[in-house]
Amino acid sequence: MSCLLYGSGNEAEFVGEMVIHFSFSDLKNLDKPGVWVFPNLLVRFDCGFSQFTIPESELALLARGTGTKGASAG
Repeated sequence: MSCLLYGSGNEAEFVGEMVIHFSFSDLKNLDKPGVWVFPNLLVRFDCGFSQFTIPESELALLARGTGTKGASAG
């Protein structure tokens, strides 16, 4: 996929590592541990735009932690 801004294909895909924490805006989520995710990152070198895709099994953990219906671990 080429960059929509520059039209360049100067990009690479990397494997990332991050912890996603649930919102701490209220105290009810303080006891929820973060979810480790290892997304595939697409980085465009001309503009710095980056995007990532979270694998289904980790996406299900995030959805279940937020109370989203229909989420199941894969």
